[in-house]
Amino acid sequence: MSLFGRFRSQIETSDQNKDASLKTHYYKGNFNKIFESVEKVFHEDADCRILTVSKEHGEIAVEIKKPFPCFLIVTIVSVKALETAVDFNISTERFSILGNYPELKKRVVSYYDRVNQLHTVIKEKQNS
Repeated sequence: MSLFGRFRSQIETSDQNKDASLKTHYYKGNFNKIFESVEKVFHEDADCRILTVSKEHGEIAVEIKKPFPCFLIVTIVSVKALETAVDFNISTERFSILGNYPELKKRVVSYYDRVNQLHTVIKEKQNS
């Protein structure tokens, strides 16, 4: 990560992300099951408040209160019959002299870890 990258206040996971821990995660399971599990993860987290849930668009908007305020959009997309992708887009307006990126990344990785405990991760995206 470059010196300036440390001061980024937004992270979006994707297939093209160079950081392996920030690549889209694919789970074995149908859309409804994965969506409900991800929603439950944030519903049970005392530091989070779900703002909106749009199952039709596959999105959950979450306000994170601690350790510092953040806004998170979770996108859940069915790729195949039993393959569902989960992406995160997290941002903050907080100023940090040390940079926000490391803390935001830690949050995204911890959310993936929670979902990984509930569902089987498909390690490699299979070509469609």
